[in-house]
Amino acid sequence: MPGTFYSIRYLSPVALLLAATTLGGCSGGDFGRARADFRNDDMHRWMGAEATSSVALQPSQFQLTDGERQLRDLAYPLIEPPHSRPAWKTVFGDYQPIAAPWRQGPAFDRTAYGRALIDEPHRSHASRYSQLIDDVRDDITRFELFYGGAIPVLELDRKRNATLAHISELSPRERADAAARMQENSLIVQWVQQCLERRVSSYRWGLERLVLQAPDGMAAEADRLISELAAQTANPPVTPKPVVERPLTTRG
Repeated sequence: MPGTFYSIRYLSPVALLLAATTLGGCSGGDFGRARADFRNDDMHRWMGAEATSSVALQPSQFQLTDGERQLRDLAYPLIEPPHSRPAWKTVFGDYQPIAAPWRQGPAFDRTAYGRALIDEPHRSHASRYSQLIDDVRDDITRFELFYGGAIPVLELDRKRNATLAHISELSPRERADAAARMQENSLIVQWVQQCLERRVSSYRWGLERLVLQAPDGMAAEADRLISELAAQTANPPVTPKPVVERPLTTRG
């Protein structure tokens, strides 16, 4: 016997809310990212074009290698500001491109994270400290994953650059695309580095305000983790040669 079918337009608002809640239990991904079945292989390809165009360079037309695709996938959670999407958008896989830091745009606001942490409803100040600690700890994990993927990509780019002079019948278009891809990869690593510096600055401001408003012993653990992330950020395992010498700031 065929199953009964109800059109979604006949469902009550309460039923829709219950359905959304049910989906929320299985649709969210690790660290607030969209679940895997919402993704496609090249969903972060735009990052290379955004990075190069922001400094007046042309993107590469080469297809992404597996390593380059992974580099972009691991970069996105670090360039997206913490908690910048409402929870319901995270559940349903909402996704927006982000402007590269070399573009002229709104100045970085290092207070935004801390103000949101303090202003949003929480059961207690302890839960605010817990949220901060969890966010910093997640970034430490992301840092290790990202640079674990960045090192082999940049090493292969170094080898690619060394072989350009030895490739037979290399067309100007091929040379330009190879150079553009290496620039893309380098800029993405620099983009993440800039965002990590901004996160450290934001976390410090948020912790200072928490200590000011509600001193708690949990502040010591938060400070320890922020210092650990700051030390990692100041000493990344690989540093690509800058494509542009344009100073960036982490101050708001």
